[in-house]
Amino acid sequence: MPSAMNEHAGAVLPPLVAIVGPTGVGKTALSLRFCRRFRGEVVSADSRQIYRGMDIGTAKASSAEQAAAPHHLLDVRAPDEVLTLAEYQHLAYATIDAIHERGRVPFLVGGTALYVRAVVEGLRIPEVPPDPVLRAELEADLARNGVGALFERLAALDPLTAQQIDAANPRRVLRALEIFLVTGQPKVLLEGATPPPYRVLLVGLAQARERLYARIDARVDAMLAGGLIAETQQLLTAGYSPRLPSMTSLGYREITAYLHGEIDLATAAQRMKHETHRFVRHQSTSFRKMDGIQWFDIDETAPEIIEAFVGDWLEGAG
Repeated sequence: MPSAMNEHAGAVLPPLVAIVGPTGVGKTALSLRFCRRFRGEVVSADSRQIYRGMDIGTAKASSAEQAAAPHHLLDVRAPDEVLTLAEYQHLAYATIDAIHERGRVPFLVGGTALYVRAVVEGLRIPEVPPDPVLRAELEADLARNGVGALFERLAALDPLTAQQIDAANPRRVLRALEIFLVTGQPKVLLEGATPPPYRVLLVGLAQARERLYARIDARVDAMLAGGLIAETQQLLTAGYSPRLPSMTSLGYREITAYLHGEIDLATAAQRMKHETHRFVRHQSTSFRKMDGIQWFDIDETAPEIIEAFVGDWLEGAG
């Protein structure tokens, strides 16, 4: 948990502003505006931007954007390394505390709802280190029999967690099963939440679905024109397996299929667009389940209005 625990009831807690919403909605541009206005620094909450060498496909802030405001928790792992949710939470809290110590405002920015929740809700995350032998067995079982069989095994051993988990998400199912087999306890019973010692504002950005899809499609075209094919080839040439979780993320899996001659480039581009549309629907659902988000439609609300709202909140009027 954060080091700056506040023991005085009624004391003013340091601020944390989270900017959330689906891919492509404009979080980066707004966060840079806020950083200029409020002496802020960006703390990334994106589970793919943690990887080094994966810049274009993850829409990582450009070098110019990173020069405009300090950015944290980008490029913290190689594509074949693991960053657990607990590790991300510890890094985020340490980063936020350091920003506060500098007298600046932290802006938690990203589209990974679980990362955001881990920070703003203080999720208690089971710190069960992966068991390499057990993990290899579960991975083999997953590859051989599919996620359905793995979920059936989880449901038989840990029905409490099975009732609350996405049965179609192989990583979540595998990790829940791993935790039970290592600890003998249901994952959900090891969890909970302890709110962090911050005054938190959640700003959500939204846009009409068809307009957001159009923005996404244009961004996919820009990624392809901007070097995504070469970036993916560099990763493959460096020896990173196409089966790694990092390499199966949006964009990289489709371009890998193209580079391997499995599909043509037009098909790869269309799949990227389609899968990103599907992904933003999932993101929107995840964020809509969170309480306390102040939503702004970017087509109906000028950035100045959102900036004024954040300014009032930071001054204590919000």
